[in-house]
Amino acid sequence: MVETKPIVIVGAGIGGLSAACLLAARGENVVVFERQPTPGGKMRHIPIAGGLIDGGPTVFTMRYIFDALFADSGTSLEAELKLEPLNILARHSWGNGAELDLFADLDQSADAIARFSSPDEARRFRAFQAESRRVFKALQKPFIESQRPSPFGLATSSGLSGFFDLLRINPFENLWSAVSRHFTDPRLKQLFGRYATYCGSSPFEAVATLMLIAHVEQEGVWSVEGGMHAVARAFERVFLRLGGQIRYGVGVTEIQSEQGKVDAVITSTGERIECSDVIVNADANAVASGLFGAAVAKAVGAVPVKARSLSAITWAANVTTSGFPLERHNVFFSGDYKKEFDELRLGFPTAPTVYICAQDRAGHQGGPERLLILVNSPANGDDAPQNHQAVEAAMLKKLAQCGLTLDWDETRVVTTPPSGFSGLFPATGGALYGRASHGWMASFRRAAATTVLPGLYLAGGSVHPGPGVPMAAMSGRLAAESLMAKRASTRRFHPGATVGGISTR
Repeated sequence: MVETKPIVIVGAGIGGLSAACLLAARGENVVVFERQPTPGGKMRHIPIAGGLIDGGPTVFTMRYIFDALFADSGTSLEAELKLEPLNILARHSWGNGAELDLFADLDQSADAIARFSSPDEARRFRAFQAESRRVFKALQKPFIESQRPSPFGLATSSGLSGFFDLLRINPFENLWSAVSRHFTDPRLKQLFGRYATYCGSSPFEAVATLMLIAHVEQEGVWSVEGGMHAVARAFERVFLRLGGQIRYGVGVTEIQSEQGKVDAVITSTGERIECSDVIVNADANAVASGLFGAAVAKAVGAVPVKARSLSAITWAANVTTSGFPLERHNVFFSGDYKKEFDELRLGFPTAPTVYICAQDRAGHQGGPERLLILVNSPANGDDAPQNHQAVEAAMLKKLAQCGLTLDWDETRVVTTPPSGFSGLFPATGGALYGRASHGWMASFRRAAATTVLPGLYLAGGSVHPGPGVPMAAMSGRLAAESLMAKRASTRRFHPGATVGGISTR
């Protein structure tokens, strides 16, 4: 028997949408409230110069997660999205003609590194990739795809062999130390240490296990027709087809409880809607800080300001470029990585590393093109406009040093500083990735899908298993599975049964 009161999902980010699809496919009555006019959360579109630019995540990886989500929602990824695999994963530049491409083909990448640096570094690259693969395989089932375990639970989840596998991945090492074990060329240390920023962290403090990102990207990076926002639209389309309801422009201002369980939500329009369960797809700190009311604030631990991940300043631009041959994904490295991250502790970097996603590169024929330009920033730095201008000047200077000239026109640029992200995602201070992955315990301190308040669940990049589009999508699955498992236990379902593609174990 399906519960008559709806399951309410707060937020139509990828975590909320993936949970919504899985629950709707099970036949549940699901209502999503989204205060913005469109879905996607951080996977937003920014209108500029008559077009739309992806203003958030730009990299599509871990396709198998989305294959499974769409399959369990009664469709397929191929039916909902058009993907194009990238041959060049990213182009990297240090200036003065020092450029290196990484390829989808491991041998091509090794050959490129041999030419760029040395044959010895190419061999070290292969060893690094092998270790990255071991780390991913060791963590995939017991951590990434499982409800958040404790350190002891993770160590014992796969028996004695799994315990020794975990010891082999150097869980107490930081990422910079790990890349320094493999590479002697400081430029390659920068390149592979940069994976820490995928989680808004410093490579000098982040856990070495983040090297698994190297394996993830080697397994495939895709571009999405219509941009990353199209991924959110695809989940929206599937959810609505399954009979779900999304109310755009309507936020949830309070989550109420009765007799120790979630009971209702109050919307920004003043409605009180009784519900059976609530999944909050917002930053977990928004719950902990009381933005959804006192009844649920104590159900989630707050993230201290000093533990927040990095923010960013981004420029969505539709401009003409010349000089440097852009690929879809491009990184222009600073000359002193340690100094850059030391400066990020307190404010904006004076000589930043710059990332550019050139969203039209596949078929670019000249003229203006859509770029998303990003520089890492502190979540609580000095956010004055004059500082934005200084960072913009430093960004343009770095690009010029690498041979890239932009026909910069402020009327064709939309800037989003940390304060802008703080407004979009309340209670974050602009932090884009929840808690920073600093120290071996950081991952275990992330909020889990379940909370101490029955009926309250969490999803999104600030909760386990972590930030990034595939991880946020996985968090939605974990929230849906937790909810259905609880419901199954109260209905005396047989443990381990599978209903609508969602395990009740």
